Amino acid sequence: MAKMPKPEEMIASRASFPDKSWMDVKTEIKPGMYAYPAKVEIMEGLHMPHPHAWQPEDEDWNLPENWEEIIYTALKERLAKHRSLKIFMDTCVRCGACADKCHFFLGTNDPKNMPVLRAELLRSVYRRDFTTAGRLLGKVAGARKLTTDVIKEWFTYFYQCTECRRCSLFCPYGIDTAEITAIVRELLHELGLGINWIMEPVSNCNRTGNHLGIQPHAFKEIVEFLCEDIETITGIHIDPPFNEKGHEILFIAPSGDVFAEPGIYTFMGYLMLFHELGLDYTLSTYASEGGNFGSFVSFDMAKKLNAKMYAEAKRLGSKWILGGECGHMWRVINQYMATYNGPAPEGMVDVPTSPITGTRFENARATKMVHIAEFTADLIHHNKLNLRPERNTGIITTFHDSCNPARAMGMLEEPRAVLRAVCPEFVEMPPHTIREETFCCGSGSGLNTEEIMELRLRAGFPRGNALRYVQEKNGVNWMSCICAIDRAALPPLANYWAPGVTVSGLHELVANALVMKGEQPRTMNLRQEDLECPDPEPEEEAVEELAASAEEDN
Repeated sequence: MAKMPKPEEMIASRASFPDKSWMDVKTEIKPGMYAYPAKVEIMEGLHMPHPHAWQPEDEDWNLPENWEEIIYTALKERLAKHRSLKIFMDTCVRCGACADKCHFFLGTNDPKNMPVLRAELLRSVYRRDFTTAGRLLGKVAGARKLTTDVIKEWFTYFYQCTECRRCSLFCPYGIDTAEITAIVRELLHELGLGINWIMEPVSNCNRTGNHLGIQPHAFKEIVEFLCEDIETITGIHIDPPFNEKGHEILFIAPSGDVFAEPGIYTFMGYLMLFHELGLDYTLSTYASEGGNFGSFVSFDMAKKLNAKMYAEAKRLGSKWILGGECGHMWRVINQYMATYNGPAPEGMVDVPTSPITGTRFENARATKMVHIAEFTADLIHHNKLNLRPERNTGIITTFHDSCNPARAMGMLEEPRAVLRAVCPEFVEMPPHTIREETFCCGSGSGLNTEEIMELRLRAGFPRGNALRYVQEKNGVNWMSCICAIDRAALPPLANYWAPGVTVSGLHELVANALVMKGEQPRTMNLRQEDLECPDPEPEEEAVEELAASAEEDN
């Protein structure tokens, strides 16, 4: 990773507005501002159109000879298929209500990162070829010819959009720039132009069932290794089921929670919670991914990757699916599944119901999937967990509303209810930076790659600024979230804009506080760091009872 400028230098170095029309400003492509192209063999393996070698800094991108016809035909097809796209192209009045709502614009000061202008990059081509005014009046009507420079501009700016949908909240017409971004990326893929950080996880998921390419035996071994850590901390041995038929619940989490810090502590939290509940569940080593990088490629790819979870639930005979802390997983499930894949397979329950509390999750009637945060919040609401929040003493936490669970499914109160129950000190960031108006991590939609770190930190400035505010005002030293990409993207952002703040998932904190039957007195948290308030040593009689209980369990 290249050396980053200091935060104050980064803010001061934002470009000034150009003094000429945006159409006359040529896109500058330089290292650190673009993600690496997808490898040819990966594009070929996924049967993507026109796989070929190319480099963003080269003048010639080796486009297919008939590339203009390909784009024109693909855009025409999508205008016919997606009524929303035509509405978005026709209704924008360029009022600018969205202009300062995008974290990329706030971080770069580049006018082409204003959502209204980013959409105009496509709309200008649409006007020329698909509207009478554009054909007759050309540039006067905001129309322009499709050129290779336009293609390069699309690649640059539609990969400076995390599809977070914050701008859509403020648009008086409800224009969703995220859907425009998704469709332009589809158009770029028609020319063989994709980025490796997205296409490789999609290829892995296509082959192995998860974005990281973890093979079934390796997945099982990693989970068992996490169970050994749990036993070190709690004295309790957990033996989770894998690929077992006949369990009521199939649990699927993002693979990032199995593979790397800090996600692994979240996964340990899942395992501890399920063991304590005696939950009738199984893990799958074949559908070992809740996330959906396909949603950053095309609607068809997202549909394909979403389907694997339901195919596995049907194979195992599970009645419903419990989903982990992920972002785009839940946007796909809640906003697109009905048109992607249709109803869940026959044999699943009518309405997923908690076997512990009896709560019917009516919101999951169509998808048969329940979010782990609402599942745990329901447990806490019904006093089904023995919690010792003082184990999280010393943690002053805030909560980052991950864009997709917050804006796409309204998951706002449940994680906060859980945090208040398991942490002694919880602080909200400023009102216009959270809940539905939350700022993005700056690295979503497949942009959390090392080679664009400066761009990520610029885009993460609004979130980092809000975090630093509560750090300085309230002593916040922890930020919790419910998204695997956030758990990967936020640590470098926090370290840059608010050094000293730790990032975690929600269920790491739940597991810290969870008092498990037969556990040894806790002296460490899930990271095996000393607790500020360790459990008191039990009396001699209690020690004997504890030993007897452990012996029975074994």
